[in-house]
Amino acid sequence: MDVSLEFKGKKITLMGLGLLGRGVGDAEFLAECGAELIITDLKTAEQLEESLERLSFYPNITYVLGEHRFEDFEGRDMILKAAGVPFDSPYIAHARESGVPIHMSGALFARLSGIPIIAVTGSRGKSTTTGLIHHTLTRSTEGGSVHLGGNVRGVSNLQLLKKVQEGDIAVMELDSWQLQGFGEAAMSPHIAVFTSFLPDHMDYYRGDMDAYFDDKAHIFSHQEAGDVFITTPDVFAHVEKYVARTKHVLVEEVVLTDKDDVPIDWVLPIPGEHNRTNIALAIEALRATTLSEESIREGIETFEALSGRLEYLGEVHGVKVYNDNNATSPAATRAGLEAVSAEQNVILIMGGSDKRLDMKPLLEIIPTYAKDVILLPGTGSDSIESALPNAHKCHSLSEAVEEAFARAEAGDTILFSPAFASFGLFKNEYDRNDQFVALIQDKMNS
Repeated sequence: MDVSLEFKGKKITLMGLGLLGRGVGDAEFLAECGAELIITDLKTAEQLEESLERLSFYPNITYVLGEHRFEDFEGRDMILKAAGVPFDSPYIAHARESGVPIHMSGALFARLSGIPIIAVTGSRGKSTTTGLIHHTLTRSTEGGSVHLGGNVRGVSNLQLLKKVQEGDIAVMELDSWQLQGFGEAAMSPHIAVFTSFLPDHMDYYRGDMDAYFDDKAHIFSHQEAGDVFITTPDVFAHVEKYVARTKHVLVEEVVLTDKDDVPIDWVLPIPGEHNRTNIALAIEALRATTLSEESIREGIETFEALSGRLEYLGEVHGVKVYNDNNATSPAATRAGLEAVSAEQNVILIMGGSDKRLDMKPLLEIIPTYAKDVILLPGTGSDSIESALPNAHKCHSLSEAVEEAFARAEAGDTILFSPAFASFGLFKNEYDRNDQFVALIQDKMNS
């Protein structure tokens, strides 16, 4: 699919380059299309060295690093905003006042590709549910390709446009920030899945759960007749409050499901009651594509856990190890504990940067499942340390892993489930994930 004319010669400001590969891929795509590109990021050139190296071949890119300037948000043909830009950014507000359109790459892909989109959001469960849907469709679909996009490590949504052909379909994981782009474009996916709604990112939304839900709601709020919205009864209770508050009218087909709807004779490949719910949601999304029940079952039963999502890494001297790196909220860590614990045999490694979430419910149940708690350094860990008087505070992840194995006995389980963000100690959550996996692999090889 050639959409280069959409961007050729256009003056585009890309706000937020980052180090995850998504922003770099989008920048490469726009530069290759012939856009006159300004890349602006609050990080310095030194911090962005790896990303900047990939873009060093393009003479049509100008960089403004370590700061943003209002002048770069006026007189432009469009702003491409990265996920996580503050919702009250004065620079985005200035662009709007100047009449400059605001876009985000996920919504741009959905509009320009013109192919059917299945998208998943939720406070937790969205990655696994997306993976279940994508795996099953890729395994079962004849003809067109199944593309995976959205909040996926290293995947540039704009780069995917090079691969799209007629008859293809896309499965997208969309966080609340990426859904801001769908709101800007006044569009929603054809099949929308909303897995869960729990307090998260309250540091970003300043404690406003309505603002958080309003961003999530873009996954269904622009759907049309003939589209399908799949969620749980718990989430739909929030939808009803949103409808009452905004006077929104649901015109799409609404399908409600939960863990009890999963056929009891299916062999489920991932542990935990929360994953039964994820599987139930994936099944309904797949049914909406008219895939056969046999193909759906075969796809679900052959799925393997995603990296960092209650991922079983193996055993070391009889001690099982699970990597739940992407559990960055107390609810997610609680679900992980419930899924892997047997008779209080878990050594829990947790901690990190505070997200202004209520930790009390998690702290109350930790003694039920965990025999020991190892804390990583961070503002979040500091806030709960007094509530866990027997916890051991470490200075690094490597020290935490060593301490966990020192306390573990054969038959125990080490669960790495942070419950907090990765800021401060790591470059990002992927860096935290990779470091933990590498440390465990070293243990297995020693």
